[in-house]
Amino acid sequence: MEPTRPERAPGGHARRRDALRDLLREAGLDALLVTDLVNVRYLTGFTGSNTALLVDARDDADRGEDRTVLATDARYTTQAATQTPDLPVLVERACAPALLDGRAGAVGFDSAHVTVDGHTDLVTALPHGELRRAPGLVETLRAVKDAGEIDALRQACAVADLALTGLLTADGLRAGRTEREVARELEERMREAGAEAPSFDTIVAAGAHAAIPHHHPTDAPLADGDLLTMDFGALVDGYHSDMTRTLVVGTPADWQRDLHALVAEAAAAGRAALAPGTATRDVDAAARDVITAAGFGEQFVHGLGHGVGLVIHEAPAVSATATATLEAGMTVTVEPGVYLAGRGGVRIEDTLVVTDGGAVPLTQSPRDLVPESRDEK
Repeated sequence: MEPTRPERAPGGHARRRDALRDLLREAGLDALLVTDLVNVRYLTGFTGSNTALLVDARDDADRGEDRTVLATDARYTTQAATQTPDLPVLVERACAPALLDGRAGAVGFDSAHVTVDGHTDLVTALPHGELRRAPGLVETLRAVKDAGEIDALRQACAVADLALTGLLTADGLRAGRTEREVARELEERMREAGAEAPSFDTIVAAGAHAAIPHHHPTDAPLADGDLLTMDFGALVDGYHSDMTRTLVVGTPADWQRDLHALVAEAAAAGRAALAPGTATRDVDAAARDVITAAGFGEQFVHGLGHGVGLVIHEAPAVSATATATLEAGMTVTVEPGVYLAGRGGVRIEDTLVVTDGGAVPLTQSPRDLVPESRDEK
C-alpha cells in the first residue's frame, strides 16, 4: 500500500529527525529503522501501539519521493493523521518489514529493541540492502531535553508536589493508616492534579520496610516513631517525574535525625556537583563520599541517580560505573540513600535539569524529616 502524502510542517519532531540524520550520516547509514515505541513517539509524536519509522539520512526538503515514512495498521489511521500530519503514513500490519520493502543501501536498526525472530524478518524484507546494528542513536538525542520536554517534566514534578502537599495537609501520614492506603491516596491525588497515571508503582515503606529500597506497599500500619519513605511520580504528556521524601511518623529519635541529616548532606553535594562537562560518575562520588566518610558506605547500595523523561529510567546513568558526561538540558535524579536492615532507611530524591549555571530542581517539595505543618502544632 502506498503511503499517503500529507503537507509538510516544521516543528519540534522534525528538528529531532534532522538531528538524527546528522548521526546517521556520521555512522555511514543511509537510513534508520526505528521500532521502539518510545523512540517513535519522540521522533514523531505518534503514540499508537503498533508502529515503526524509517528515517532517511537525506534531507526531506526534496519531496520528489517519500524518504521518511511512519508505518502503522488500520486501527490508527485517524490517530496518525492527527498526531503526525507532517509525515507520510504507510498502513500495514507488519510495520517494520513493510518499511524496508524496496529499500537499498545501509539501513541501521536498534538491536536493543529487535528480537532474533524480528531480525530474521527484517533481513528477509531487505534483499537489496545491508542491515546494520545501530543501537542507542535515538537515546543519545533523548538524553538532552528541549524546552518543551523540560516544561512537561516541570509540570509532572508540580503534580507530584501538589499530591504530597495535599496528603500532608490532610494529615494523611498519621499512625494507623497502612502503607497501601497512603500509596493509593498519593496516586489518586496525582490523577486529580492532572496526571495521566503514576510514573511507576508508588513506593511507601514504613518502619523496617524503609530499609528496602524498592519495597512494595503492604497493609502494614504506620506507627509512631516509624521512618516513612515515599518514592513516587506523575506522568504528564508522556513525561515522568520522580521524587522521594523520607519523613518520620510522630517524634523522631536522635538516630533518625542524624541519619536524615547525613543523607540530606549527601543529596546537597550531589545536586551541587551537577554541571555541564562533569562526568556523572564524579557526581555519584560527590554524594557517595559524604556517606562513606560517615561510615555508611556499604549501606548506600545503589547508584546516585538516572536520567528521566519519556521513560522513568533513561540516559544518562549517574553511578560509580557510569561513563556519561553531563550536558545542559539533561534531566537527572539525585537520590542517595542509607538503609539499615531491621531499623529503617532514608532516601531523598529530586528531579533536576542541568543548565549552564548549574542544576535547577524541578521537584519543589520540602525535604524535611518533620513536615513544617507538624512543627507548627
